[in-house]
Amino acid sequence: MIRDEGQRKRVTLFLSNLEGGGAERISVNLLKGFSPDLFDLDLVLITATGPFLDQVPPYVRVIDLKRASVSQAVLPLTGYLRRRRPDVLMSHLSHVNVGALLAKSLALTPTKVVLVEHNDLSNARAAPGSPIAPKVRNWRAPQRRFLPQIMRFFYRRADAVVGVSKGVSRYVAARFKVPAARVHTIYNPIVDDELLRRSQEAPEHPWLLNADVPTLIAVGRLTQQKDFPTLLRAFAEVRKRREARLIIFGEGPQRAPLEALVQDLGLGGSVSLPGFTQNPYAAMRRAALLVLSSRWEGLPTVLVEAMACGCPVVATDCPSGPDEILEGGRWGPLVGVGDVQALTEAITGALDHPVSKDALRERAAAFTYDRSVDAYTELLTSLSSP
Repeated sequence: MIRDEGQRKRVTLFLSNLEGGGAERISVNLLKGFSPDLFDLDLVLITATGPFLDQVPPYVRVIDLKRASVSQAVLPLTGYLRRRRPDVLMSHLSHVNVGALLAKSLALTPTKVVLVEHNDLSNARAAPGSPIAPKVRNWRAPQRRFLPQIMRFFYRRADAVVGVSKGVSRYVAARFKVPAARVHTIYNPIVDDELLRRSQEAPEHPWLLNADVPTLIAVGRLTQQKDFPTLLRAFAEVRKRREARLIIFGEGPQRAPLEALVQDLGLGGSVSLPGFTQNPYAAMRRAALLVLSSRWEGLPTVLVEAMACGCPVVATDCPSGPDEILEGGRWGPLVGVGDVQALTEAITGALDHPVSKDALRERAAAFTYDRSVDAYTELLTSLSSP
């Protein structure tokens, strides 16, 4: 029996939108997992758009601020906090986190603020032309340039900061001087029965129906963070040794340069960029290998998802997450960021000698949906208790 609204804790999640990114998918998973017996749930979006909107549970109120950027959303969010007065406001991603803290300070309400940090940005400046993570895509250039300094000022004011991996938690504590007692590591809610069920569905891409030709996949936004050019160059070398295909699922601002590179490398017949997919799990179950070529991450969800589907993986040893997930290379090769030759060798080796599907699934069980939801529930309950 659901408690009345006065007994339940009011918890609000705040995001930019529900476009097809890992943080957005994780947020929806949390909303599905949180008990409506415990929490009265709101989802506040700067713009209510994205393919995950129809997955939001019916007991969650969706509030559309109808703004174009985080900076434009601060005052509407301030007004929402004054009216609704949630016990806890939880936000995701660096730029949104700053907006949440600014709105809280303006609202002058007792609301507790929990920030969820999904990336270790210590390597972000290594990406050419990328002063900060591409996720900060609706801030103007001066705001992006000074975001780390702004985060340093604001993050210490949060009641709790969740790092999605131990590496991210270390980064937050060191870079933004957040007291260790307020930094919590909670792995993302990734593996559940729904993921496994959907992996049994027919894949959308015809290449995955032909087991005679090994098909590699990558899943992620087409941004500099994911470093798909390195993957394409490595795949071009793999193709010199054996027949193979590569599908990169995702959409983003780097589509045109990537398509041009595919043609320059002569890979037009063996590389496909079909865009975002609602069900990457069906592809993971049938792919010969998933490759993560990122320059930086937080906890790369796709690695765990692929392993849960029994798909072998290769990853860059980027900060942070791959080393934690793969336990130093025990469950799949780790290679240097941007190292085409090392990635080529790792892909070839993983295709020739894949880790067993059962072992991969067993490792993925450490990242179950229930463990993550329980940990977040405990944190939110402790913060909102008198």
